[in-house]
Amino acid sequence: MERKMTVDKIKTEKDKEHESIAISISVVSIVANIILAVLKLAAGIIAHSGAMISDAVHSASDVFSTFVVIGGVKMAGKAEDSDHPYGHDRLESVAAIILAAALAVTGAGIGIAGIRSIINSKEIVMPGVLALIAAIVSIVVKEAMYWYTRNGAKKIGSDALMADAWHHRSDALSSVGSFIGIGGAMLGYPILDPLASVIICIFILKVAADIFKEAINKMIDKSCDEEVENLMRRMVLSHEDIISLDLIRTRMFGSKVYVDIEFSADGNMTLYEAHAIAEHIHDEMEEKFPDVKHCMVHVNPVEADHSVAKEHFVTEEAKTGKSVRYIDK
Repeated sequence: MERKMTVDKIKTEKDKEHESIAISISVVSIVANIILAVLKLAAGIIAHSGAMISDAVHSASDVFSTFVVIGGVKMAGKAEDSDHPYGHDRLESVAAIILAAALAVTGAGIGIAGIRSIINSKEIVMPGVLALIAAIVSIVVKEAMYWYTRNGAKKIGSDALMADAWHHRSDALSSVGSFIGIGGAMLGYPILDPLASVIICIFILKVAADIFKEAINKMIDKSCDEEVENLMRRMVLSHEDIISLDLIRTRMFGSKVYVDIEFSADGNMTLYEAHAIAEHIHDEMEEKFPDVKHCMVHVNPVEADHSVAKEHFVTEEAKTGKSVRYIDK
């Protein structure tokens, strides 16, 4: 019991740390996007660059996206209650879906604007050098923000934060398009601006689809990676009192994982002994795999002597990496 309380305390502290990291990164993103939006808008107006003004609007829209991230992370971190006994972790996946939709709309907007500019190529105005400088600054800052946010997202396993990272990357790509278009226009090739926008649109839509797919997978109880499941199997089988691992199932619940385990043990042991083994497996699973929110363990009694069977089972499991059930005949 004391070990379980320690594990739960560590997991709670880790969840709070993750929330703190996500919010800190989001605050930095908001400040950076506001500053960039103001600078881009000023440069676009002064240098007569429609592409840079559109880029400024893109940066401003990212502020909204980051607020969605903060809301998603805060709500996902709420404790269980009577109406939500399994917690609120999936709300972060909901936030990721919203961000994927916003990213898709942004990409489509860039692509539509590019196509319209190609059709009305005679209306493209020659921009000034200030717009080119603003595009370079935006590319550097937004790419840096992408890596900063991405690293934080991978560290805490946050879908919403990863989606926000790709918003930064989409903004950087948008600025690349602006840079190419502005530079091309200054060199006498104005068609490059809208053409680059269409290509960037395709990349952004692909990213939005990937984020949406990942978030949906975590909403419909997709299992975690096979490599992780194999590590879980080996951990369970490392206990000498376990004769066979009969079942292991995992399901993603937002950024967390739920695990169901069934194993066979000597049916002649007492209920206290069987319970102690199951409790140990439960605590060790949640301790060694930080993303596991809860592990459900069921013990199946076996009457016969399976010492030889377990040796065979462990050998086969080590070879194949998959759970094999031994059935006594």
